[in-house]
Amino acid sequence: MSRRSGLRRGAAALGALLAVAALVVIWAARARIPHDLYVSELGADGMPTAGMFRVAFLLLVAGGALVAVAARGVRSRARLLRHWPPTVSLLVSCAFFLVASQVPCTAGCPVPVPGSAAFTWQDFTHTSAAVLAFAAAAVAMLQCGFALGHPVLAVLSRACAIAVGGIAAVGGLMSVLSFYSWLGSRFEFVATTIGLGWVAVLGVALALERRRDVAVSPGPEVEPDAELSAAA
Repeated sequence: MSRRSGLRRGAAALGALLAVAALVVIWAARARIPHDLYVSELGADGMPTAGMFRVAFLLLVAGGALVAVAARGVRSRARLLRHWPPTVSLLVSCAFFLVASQVPCTAGCPVPVPGSAAFTWQDFTHTSAAVLAFAAAAVAMLQCGFALGHPVLAVLSRACAIAVGGIAAVGGLMSVLSFYSWLGSRFEFVATTIGLGWVAVLGVALALERRRDVAVSPGPEVEPDAELSAAA
């Protein structure tokens, strides 16, 4: 095993551990609050869990970035998703999560509706960053869901992308519409758990992969039928 390959595997393994640590801290913070709340509310101004929230998100950012770097050889074969590698999508997600961690929402995390009395740029920045972070992460999952060379991880990634995108979207809408917000908050915790779990699994898969890359770059355009014929 080359030194470069060893460093890549080490980064992937460390990234997976940090993702799991972030998840543990998030749920430890959630356990301290006796009522339902959204993930962002853990870090809101005045919350006793604000420090834990920042630590969890910094662990998330560090772990996600390490896994992203380790996954730089992964390419998607889906035409709409191969214009840039999953590494870029995951790094973009980490960047927005970093913003969300450093610009927490105000007390109660009100929905930042422009023109409303409760609107603040702080809430708008935090909410926008969090939404974009989830969206970029879902794109990275979809890209890995169509990567070559690791069919089990590909199926898992597609399932996680659909779950995270769908659950987070429903939870967000329930918050905006003030419709069973307590249930929407639980949906968000589920989406966060799935997302961090996927980062950890991707990191472990990269760390244990025997080949240099999880997926091989598709190179020239190859139609799916042609690929199947070649494999046969």
